[in-house]
Amino acid sequence: MGKKLIDPHVILTDLGALMSALPTTLIITLIATIVGLLLGLLLAVIKRNQVPVVHQVTAVIVSFVRGTPLIVQLYLSFYGIPILLQYLNGWYGTHFNVNAINPLWFVLIAFGLHEAAYDSEFIRAALNAVDTGEIEAASSLGMTRWQTYRRIIIPEAFVVALPTLGNAFIGLMKNTSLAFVVSVVDMTAKGQIVAGSNYRYFEVYIALAIIYWALTIITERLLAIIERAITQYQRSERLTPVPTLHRWRTFSRGIEHD
Repeated sequence: MGKKLIDPHVILTDLGALMSALPTTLIITLIATIVGLLLGLLLAVIKRNQVPVVHQVTAVIVSFVRGTPLIVQLYLSFYGIPILLQYLNGWYGTHFNVNAINPLWFVLIAFGLHEAAYDSEFIRAALNAVDTGEIEAASSLGMTRWQTYRRIIIPEAFVVALPTLGNAFIGLMKNTSLAFVVSVVDMTAKGQIVAGSNYRYFEVYIALAIIYWALTIITERLLAIIERAITQYQRSERLTPVPTLHRWRTFSRGIEHD
């Protein structure tokens, strides 16, 4: 009898081989998410407050990132950053070794900027959803703009944006499969290497699909737990009466400490 068209044993074997590249996929996802959230928050605040000049510049950058494919941004990062460093070497006499740069850095920069552009719009919408009455109350208590953002606006906006940011996280995790185009050995690249050695491409991609599917399910469950915990906390806060004088003193202490 000839070779099996589909061999389940090969799928199980490939699962173990692909899992060895899982840390790279998770590193890209987590670092790009952190960069995206921090930079996205900054971009959202700039756009929300209409900061002169800076607002216009960041709007163009966000529009460019959102209007071009991620794979193109990866190539721009992979080929563009070394060119920039070579120019810096020529202009300022620096000695950046372009060939020594780990390709993972190009991936992290491209994914981080890509995520920031999208997160900035999600976060901006969440910031605008915060009740203006609470912002006015914070201002009447003497809070500065920074204190209002840190104590009122950002915490409440995070709750509003969490489902959307969670979906963006899942999308980012799946998009890490593009990292192989710039020589980063993530799970997809590992799959190509394994398939090239045993010529069982279908089994490899079934194993790859199973892993991504499992990661998505786990992430969805974790996000659901976080959302449920936040919802229960908010309900308990609403049901717990807090005297106005106590609330005033709490805010006053916080302002004095800041």
